[in-house]
Amino acid sequence: MEVSDEQLLDRYRGAPASSHGLTSLNQLFERHHARVAAWCYRMTGDVDSASDLAQEVFLKAFQRIDSFRRDSKFTTWLYSIARNHCMDEMRSRAGRPVETSEIELETIVDSSSEDASQAIERSQSEQTMRKLMTEALDETESKVMTMHYVHELPLDSITRLLGLTNASGAKAYIVSARRKLNREIVRWKSGRRETQRGDYAK
Repeated sequence: MEVSDEQLLDRYRGAPASSHGLTSLNQLFERHHARVAAWCYRMTGDVDSASDLAQEVFLKAFQRIDSFRRDSKFTTWLYSIARNHCMDEMRSRAGRPVETSEIELETIVDSSSEDASQAIERSQSEQTMRKLMTEALDETESKVMTMHYVHELPLDSITRLLGLTNASGAKAYIVSARRKLNREIVRWKSGRRETQRGDYAK
């Protein structure tokens, strides 16, 4: 029978400085780190920092371990620390310059629309793609596209990280996002041509 979180904490409190006590903390970390990291990602939307944030959460939790009073489950207490830490991080980020990852249009659009990428100057591709994604995609589609094409995460991992429960998981969002982006690219090209014609007619 698996030892409960609370029992591991009792072992640590019984001998906090011993190897036995430290082993108990390591077991708690290994047991919950992946879930806390996924939870941090859902809160912040930043897959790159999720693991680091989770480690910071555990550091805070272990520093405050004596404040856990068993009036709730260990995981409830742990996730309250995670929530507060992630909220602090997001407030801190709000005051920083926004950094965006480059997304090359030609890696996302269907092969039938390859000429669309050629119509966009390379120096403007990142700005254009961000604008098109903002206008065309919903929040989940945008996250899936960024995680897959920018961070190169496999679709099954994205499905687990985002907790997607639909039959095809992340793949369905990739398909719908590509379709929407292709329609938006056609509209963008059409509007760009009209603008150019207007400039030539002046």
